[in-house]
Amino acid sequence: MPGWKRICKIVGYLLLVPLLLCFTYQNRLNESTYKSFQEPLDTVVSASHIASEYDVIVAGTDPEGIVAAISAARNGLKVLLTEDRDRPILGGLMTLGWLNSLDLNKAPVSYRFWNNPVYLDKGLFQEWYNGIRGTSFDVNHAANLFYRMVSSEPNIDLLMMVRKMEPLMEGDQVVGMDLVKENGEEIRVRTKAIIDATQDADIAVAAGAAYTLGREDIGEPDGQMAVTLVFKLSGVTGKVWHGLKQHKNTGFDNRSIWGYQDAREYASSDPSRVKIRSLNIGREDGDTVLINSMQIYGIDPLDPESLKEGMRIGEKEAPLIVDFLKKKFKEFRNVEFAGTAPELYVRETRHIQGEYRLTMSDLMENRDHWDAIAYGSYEVDIQSLNANNKGSIMMVPEQYGVPFRCLVPLKVDGLLVVGRSASFDTLPHGSARVIPLGMATGQAAGAAVKLALDRGVTLRDLSKSADGIAELRHRLTKQGMDLKMRSFPTPAYANHKDYQGLLAATSHFLTIGGYSNDGWNLDEASNPKRFANQIRIVQKRYPETFARALTSEFIGGSSSDGPLDLDQAAYTIALAAGISDDKKAALQALADRGWIRKETIDGLADRDRLTNGDTFTIVRDVMEYGVGITFE
Repeated sequence: MPGWKRICKIVGYLLLVPLLLCFTYQNRLNESTYKSFQEPLDTVVSASHIASEYDVIVAGTDPEGIVAAISAARNGLKVLLTEDRDRPILGGLMTLGWLNSLDLNKAPVSYRFWNNPVYLDKGLFQEWYNGIRGTSFDVNHAANLFYRMVSSEPNIDLLMMVRKMEPLMEGDQVVGMDLVKENGEEIRVRTKAIIDATQDADIAVAAGAAYTLGREDIGEPDGQMAVTLVFKLSGVTGKVWHGLKQHKNTGFDNRSIWGYQDAREYASSDPSRVKIRSLNIGREDGDTVLINSMQIYGIDPLDPESLKEGMRIGEKEAPLIVDFLKKKFKEFRNVEFAGTAPELYVRETRHIQGEYRLTMSDLMENRDHWDAIAYGSYEVDIQSLNANNKGSIMMVPEQYGVPFRCLVPLKVDGLLVVGRSASFDTLPHGSARVIPLGMATGQAAGAAVKLALDRGVTLRDLSKSADGIAELRHRLTKQGMDLKMRSFPTPAYANHKDYQGLLAATSHFLTIGGYSNDGWNLDEASNPKRFANQIRIVQKRYPETFARALTSEFIGGSSSDGPLDLDQAAYTIALAAGISDDKKAALQALADRGWIRKETIDGLADRDRLTNGDTFTIVRDVMEYGVGITFE
């Protein structure tokens, strides 16, 4: 027996050796992603000569525009990449907004390599990502990498610091741009296509493209997610960085830390205008980190003066936040405030109306599309809207396709829109707005312009061609993109009897599922107050159909928190729609109009105690048969 024990020990040691070697390798790999100094910025130089005509003009030097320009150039097109903001470097939101932590789209697979997830976005994004050395990056290094990638393409002419750029139109066709250079020189450049990679779809809108603003498509035209001013901390040595990872309930990898939920206790100097959430910490080279946490409210990102106000608010608050962090958390005691980003991080403005509009049902159903040119899986992250709203995670999709049609605006020809302002509804935009997915749309746009020119068709015609899109997907795959839809189990919520109602509810923001996709509590009992609030939300979106205000007396008075029965639910709908003031007659009045299906009524387990799922299915019926809107 002692002999067997010795053998077991020897075998155990032998097994331990490769594990220790792997651990050592991983640590060395982690350290190789970090430099002890921050590299100086390259000097960005505009082209000395701008031609009178290009195959394609790319407007905007955010990451999506850079990738679009490189993609077009590598497909053999002559490209003008132009920027009309006062930006001395490339990279926009990443390098001047200091958003240095990436929101990555993880593939729905069970395997991992050295505990690293597999990501959906490949191609040019992967090429750039390989160079930045982690999930967070040094902004100088990222800016230099973008510039070097652009500079290495002989087919790209770069024009920075443009004072004005406007689309040149012939009817509804974009045929060029009128530009005013930094020195005041006015030039006209003809082109066969424009890719609008500005953050707010400025060129598309100037060309006449239709759009919705903020949360307009769910009845809240003045609602949009808070803006952020990222700030910097210095004195983050290796020891300090290691200590920052030790805080309770905090996640991390070698370049990123996320957590510190108790940072929300910060007492703002102006709680109605600025607060902080939990911390996202991205490590730079040298001894600095960037903090994405501040939430600034009441800013109109399309108004330059309002943007300046947002900067003033953030610049005043940032050192106060750092003082709080140093006092609240021992992990921050040895760091110092080191400034704020040159630009605000703006999450949402315009949403173009395209040939297809990405919907919440697309994400809930994890839909692939015949013309998918990019894939997403990031959580539907609806950031705080105001000081009384903490924001929410609506749900986490497994994988969904982004159609090429989302890049093609209605009415305007010869133009594609990439990035966060493409044709996404406001709610799925909470996932689709992330930069890696936007960079994938940029690569697809560059290749699409080349294909359309090769075939002698318009971009709109290409978007409607099954054969053309198949060729586009083939070319993109050859150019390194991953356009495979993975297989995965059907989500549990999709097997529920009230699933179709849930699609309607999530499309209206009546419920949220959270990170586990179970927060909508379909089998939990509803109540008159909750249901009335749901109908009020529906009223915002369809005020012509539901014009009557619902007061507390109509939703059960003191019993509004008790069980919700079918008669009360029907009465609430009938009142809001002005159909009936008689509670006893309301259900029959709705049934006579065909607003609630007999199958729905017959499928209720308890008419005197409706569940959340029951109410969602009732709302689904009313939307389809009363308003004419479906969400399947």
